Amino acid sequence: MPYENLTTFVGKPVEDVQSGTGTWDVARAVPRLRIEYDSQDSVPALLGHYAALPGTEATDALVIGYWQGDDSQGSSQAIVEALVSYAERFPNLRALFLGDIVSEENEISWINQSDLSALWPAFPHLEHLQVRGSNDLSLGRFEAPRLTTLILESGGLPRRVVQEALAAGAPELRHLELWLGTDEYGGDTTPEDFADLFAGRLFPKLETLALRDCAYADDLAAALAGAPVLERITTLDLSLGNLTDAGAEALLASPAVARLSRLDLHHHFLTDATMARLERLGPAVDLSERQEEEEYGGTIYRSIAVSE
Repeated sequence: MPYENLTTFVGKPVEDVQSGTGTWDVARAVPRLRIEYDSQDSVPALLGHYAALPGTEATDALVIGYWQGDDSQGSSQAIVEALVSYAERFPNLRALFLGDIVSEENEISWINQSDLSALWPAFPHLEHLQVRGSNDLSLGRFEAPRLTTLILESGGLPRRVVQEALAAGAPELRHLELWLGTDEYGGDTTPEDFADLFAGRLFPKLETLALRDCAYADDLAAALAGAPVLERITTLDLSLGNLTDAGAEALLASPAVARLSRLDLHHHFLTDATMARLERLGPAVDLSERQEEEEYGGTIYRSIAVSE
């Protein structure tokens, strides 16, 4: 779980909007809308306040932070509805982060999302969508002709949501990042769910494929090693998972992996010898944050990074 709120987003500093904010310089900072635990305010109300400020029709990026307050079951539904209702006020919106929420505010598995499908027609110029939390999350069946970046952060991403993401009409997508997580938090995917993606039948302009925080990282690496998609991406990110030497052997044996520009494997369970071989493979490789496996009752446990 991320421990610090954003300080920058899409290249600009992030600052909080307060109920008393009277002006906003869109060119200077990205607005973040969030409340405190005991606040009498709400994020939809803050959004309405912000939308009424002079000049905010030029807003090109929005960050939505903590919204639940003292309602532990509060979801993003009212925020999505508010965003859609103010869509005409934000005709230039290109980047949205829904869920800049850190562990001190709410654990990632407790973040309640909602159906986001109404966002796509409301904001047809959207290029970057980032979502944290997967409880009740739905992307719907959507067309996003300008979307270049899709990031779904989760402690357990359901197969249904992955299927929605992979079915997207997003011909310009260049960065796909899915935090797959563990079945304890709803992550029920398998390598077979990515067959069309790995075969190179999706997202013709994809450059970065990030399948992070995966509890079956070795099987994922084996499925990817000979996949046609590796022939056209430049960055493969299998970080935050539980990769061992078994999965690394598949990557080391792949000529396509050797031709990548970047390979991110940080947070792993690799031996020194395997790490040394990966460093000689060819791509710039991140092998930081080596983990130590743990044994309980004769069973070996290798924890992924975001699983609480």
